[in-house]
Amino acid sequence: MKNPLSQARTFDRSVQLLMANQFTINLGFYMLMPYLAQYLSGNLGMAAWTVGLVLGVRNFSQQGMFFFGGTLADRFGYKPMIITGLMLRIVGFAVLGIVDSLPALLAASAATGLAGALFNPAVRAYLAHDAGERRVEAFALFNVFYQAGILLGPLVGVALTGVSFRLTCLVAAGVFTVLSIVQIRALPARTPSHDPDSPATSVLSQWRTVVSNRPFLLFSLAMIGSYALSFQVYLALPLEVRRLAGSEQVGTVGVGLLFAASGLATILGQTRLTAWCKEHWGAGRSLVTGLTALGIAFLPLLAATAVPVPAAGPGRWALAVVPPLLSALLIALGTMLAYPFEMDTIVALAENRYVATHYGLYNTICGIGITIGNLLTGVALDTARSAGAPALPWLVLATTGGVCALAVLGLHRTGRLTPAATGKRDRQATVTA
Repeated sequence: MKNPLSQARTFDRSVQLLMANQFTINLGFYMLMPYLAQYLSGNLGMAAWTVGLVLGVRNFSQQGMFFFGGTLADRFGYKPMIITGLMLRIVGFAVLGIVDSLPALLAASAATGLAGALFNPAVRAYLAHDAGERRVEAFALFNVFYQAGILLGPLVGVALTGVSFRLTCLVAAGVFTVLSIVQIRALPARTPSHDPDSPATSVLSQWRTVVSNRPFLLFSLAMIGSYALSFQVYLALPLEVRRLAGSEQVGTVGVGLLFAASGLATILGQTRLTAWCKEHWGAGRSLVTGLTALGIAFLPLLAATAVPVPAAGPGRWALAVVPPLLSALLIALGTMLAYPFEMDTIVALAENRYVATHYGLYNTICGIGITIGNLLTGVALDTARSAGAPALPWLVLATTGGVCALAVLGLHRTGRLTPAATGKRDRQATVTA
């Protein structure tokens, strides 16, 4: 098995550019965003609710606009939406580092979110088209580059933020500027053309085609819980590490280990695991096994609640770090198993028609799942501790993974993850340069 860089070189130049594009997007984003809350509350002296508002506007503008971003990509082409999104990020990041008034910060935060809503569906639809029959392999590699950006970004950001957060913002804007120039000059144009027998005459007709795709909607709903589970690497697991650590330093190191282990596991294992699953299991079994692993990921934390918490010392540190670390690795495993086949299944269920719009709606649905899941998880953690039942949140999260796995298994066994017979209707989309 080739290493990811060598494997990427076996794809067309456009696919290579899209992978480098996603790495750089995540590098620029994660060198800045993890430190934004501290900057707003510390340097600018904003109240907690104001910080939450600024961050919430970014999340809402991205998750809420994914569907519209995908719609625009299918109507006007993938490249224009990618470039527009990158340019919005340049403006948003630069403004975040310059202004200190709440209205301007809200506008900048909204711009960074809208940027993601524009380029994310377009990038995935473009990648799916140009990868052709190698879509699963391409999405596995895409996840490697994606995670590499997440892993490296905060390390660059902490060094820059040590000098000045405004410097971090301007460097991040500069990264997106360079990336935009490269994409403008080197990324081939792609304009989707649709089935001539039933052309889309309006945005509403385009949306009707997508929202009437019942197998796609069922799959989206079945997967919604998986996103709430995978996001716990950023919420429940760090909170648990810090709660048990008994030391701010140990808590910080423990949380860093979670992110590093998760990212490195994906970088080192994703392509090999996907190749094996594709050869031996196929999409349905890989998806079900991945979702099962996401549920199992919370069992180490469940088991740890039965262990008395030491007062201090190495025993307490181990209890604070080891179970969450095992959970993070199992979440990474579940994501590695499912993600490439999940992205490929969306294309298959869309029958290569309005792929970006399908991705956009899928991301919006899963974004709602993340928001609701985080809210309920936070409430469950607080309630369980006050009620003296610390095992309850982990039991609920593990059960959620099992329910998602059973739902996808049901769709797989009833044939709903396989598109309608192509002999009845050929919806194969074509893309022209």
